[in-house]
Amino acid sequence: MEFPNAIIKWYLQNKRDLPWRHTQNPYFIWLSEIMLQQTRVAQGLPYFNAFTAAFPTVFDLANAKEEQVLKLWQGLGYYSRARNLHATAKSVAYDNNGNFPSKYTELLKLKGVGEYTAAAIASFAYDEPVAVVDGNVFRVLSRYFNIDLDISEGKTKKEFQKLAQEVLPIDNAALFNQAIMEFGALQCVPKNPNCEACILSNSCAALQHKKVALLPVKSKKTKVTPKYFNYLIIQDQEEKFVVQKREGKGIWENLYEFTLIETDELTDEISFVDQLKTTQFFGQKPTDICVLSTEVVQHKLSHQHLYIRFYGFKLGQKILGAKSRDEIQKLPFPVVIHNFIQSTCFNSL
Repeated sequence: MEFPNAIIKWYLQNKRDLPWRHTQNPYFIWLSEIMLQQTRVAQGLPYFNAFTAAFPTVFDLANAKEEQVLKLWQGLGYYSRARNLHATAKSVAYDNNGNFPSKYTELLKLKGVGEYTAAAIASFAYDEPVAVVDGNVFRVLSRYFNIDLDISEGKTKKEFQKLAQEVLPIDNAALFNQAIMEFGALQCVPKNPNCEACILSNSCAALQHKKVALLPVKSKKTKVTPKYFNYLIIQDQEEKFVVQKREGKGIWENLYEFTLIETDELTDEISFVDQLKTTQFFGQKPTDICVLSTEVVQHKLSHQHLYIRFYGFKLGQKILGAKSRDEIQKLPFPVVIHNFIQSTCFNSL
């Protein structure tokens, strides 16, 4: 019991004061866990506060419009999480009278809830003794027990889940789960951990074998695809802007964007402007085209690196569905476009 007891002792002395740790309400715990998937606590905390203020209950979230949910999520990335969040809120509110499932196996049936998230909710909200295994837990267990199996492989994940369950103190599962995740986030960090000040330094196998920097092992690397986006900021005679909702499956599904021309490579500004001059938009060829981004805007996503330029021009007609500046401010956009909308460049148009 030395390992779990030491982790819990460390946690009680070093834990961060986070709002979702003061409740067993499954709605708040679920909300926090979805937000913290692939997101640091410091980044996710303001979003959690904004969501709980706007949607204090699962019924409030279920009854919200998707655009409102996506607008609040704007900048947090991985927008499928927000869409799944909204769908699950509707399911819990309408099909289960606002009650979340109380068992790990039932929680797994919720949209957007995987093994880790289900374990976290079951443990923190309902005290079910099921171990959580996230990236932090992988790191702590692999180092402490000197496990050099590849964590990108499914069979290895099962081995870690089994080990985590074995070391889990059944009568103190929720506290230990919080503790080991926090330990990985603050003490047993990915790079250059302060092992000399670690409470486990005398018993950590990786430290004894000088393998801390080598663990955990993860061989698969994400293939990154470059994409080249040219956004056209089109104004009509009423100085309203053409925007549309992005349809189809993809990273920005149901978010708004300006008119997009995607190219196979980074285009020369002069050549692209010449191309635009010969193209009709709403029955007109544009004139007075200006380049609105002095430099290529780079936006890195997990599987894609985007290279973005913004161009602007006006058309001498009213365009049906064009949006005013005030209307645009209320719509959910990808953060890279939102940043452009907030820029001096856009506001000077």
